[in-house]
This record gives sequence, C-alpha cells and structure tokens, in this order.
Amino acid sequence: MKEFDWNDCLKNNSARIITEDIKRSQSLIQTSKDRLDLINEINEKNCNFVFEDCYTSLMELLQAITFMKGFNVGNHICLGFFLRDVLERNDLFEIFDDLRYKRNSLTYYGNKMEFEIAKDAIIKCKKIISELNKLVKSIL
Repeated sequence: MKEFDWNDCLKNNSARIITEDIKRSQSLIQTSKDRLDLINEINEKNCNFVFEDCYTSLMELLQAITFMKGFNVGNHICLGFFLRDVLERNDLFEIFDDLRYKRNSLTYYGNKMEFEIAKDAIIKCKKIISELNKLVKSIL
C-alpha cells in the first residue's frame, strides 16, 4: 500500500512502535560516521559511489534517530515522512526526498549522475547529516 504521510506508515506497518533502542542507535551512529570517514576524494570516476555512501550514512543516522524515538521504519519513504511529520523538518524532507529519488534512479535504473549533480547531492547529504547529528546530540 502506498503511504502519503507518517500516519499511513504506522497504519500500513511500514513503521512500527518499538521500545527505544539506544544501544542500536549508537551503533548505527558510529557506522554512519565511519562510512563518511572513508571518503577521501570525490572525482568523476567515483562520484556516484561516494554519493551512495553519503546517502547510506544519512539513512543509518536517520534510522538511529527512529530507534531513539521508539520506532522501527521499514522503507525510505516512511523515513522521509518521519523526518517531515515527526521531527517536523520539512526543509530537510524536501532535500531528502530529492536525494532518495536520485539514489533510486542510480541504484535501480542504472542512471549515473553527472559529476556536478553528484557533487551537489553529496553536499546536500552532508547538510542533512550535520543537522541530524545536532538532533542526536540533543537526544543523547
């Protein structure tokens, strides 16, 4: 079933209420940081792979926050709705949704991004990651 907001995600069991899991959150936060630390250079040959790593790091961090807040979210669309509807960060949701579309295009359809577009997407990923890290610090 297609979700249109956070309530749909809960109704369709694409997101479930769970006991807060701080230990799991901390592990994902560290994994997210470690993944970003591996990125040394962005060039035309690796820019799509770097984007995928940045997006994955963003997903790990967002998933960590859902565990802190007592949710387990099963798809990227509902993670976006969590960002928009629960965390009330529509500004980040709009960027995230564009990144999600780019990632799906790359991963599922093999549509590689041009270097400048990939660089911009990487910058946007890092912006959201920075904002989410601030949120994590306020929760922990």
